[in-house]
Amino acid sequence: MPSTLEILRYPDARLHTVAKPVAAVDQRIRDLSQAMLATMYDANGIGLAATQVNVHERLIVIDVSEERNEPLVIVNPSIVWASDEKHVGDEGCLSVPGIYDGVERAVEVHVDYTDAQGQAQTLKATDLLAVCIQHEMDHLMGKVFVEYLSPLKRNRIKTKLQKQLREER
Repeated sequence: MPSTLEILRYPDARLHTVAKPVAAVDQRIRDLSQAMLATMYDANGIGLAATQVNVHERLIVIDVSEERNEPLVIVNPSIVWASDEKHVGDEGCLSVPGIYDGVERAVEVHVDYTDAQGQAQTLKATDLLAVCIQHEMDHLMGKVFVEYLSPLKRNRIKTKLQKQLREER
């Protein structure tokens, strides 16, 4: 099993780095995606963006299956269509541990991407998978879900997480 990676925690400034496109889907990207999946599973997450492990390339991994056995490796994703219908759902984030709050997202998205074998794919995602893709793609743009919240809530979260980090050290 690949070793796990360190997940950056909000308000780490590196989480605001905009990811660059992956130049080639090669063994380095396949190895990174496997390490990211191991990290995500270890942290009981359903999605992880490369930005969150301090690699600023357009790569995300997702597994929303109950059995945790349907990993998706999504390279250079692009949302080509999003439904007008929106839904507000509670989101959490491995970079913002223990914090959940409502974020409005499209109910369905269509995503063009490259898979781990370097093949072009289109994914039609709904419900939790659609939300997860939008959440992880925000990370690639340097955006953390708490930025959708009010400044007051965001500052409370930042203060709470900074205190947790100090206590851990």
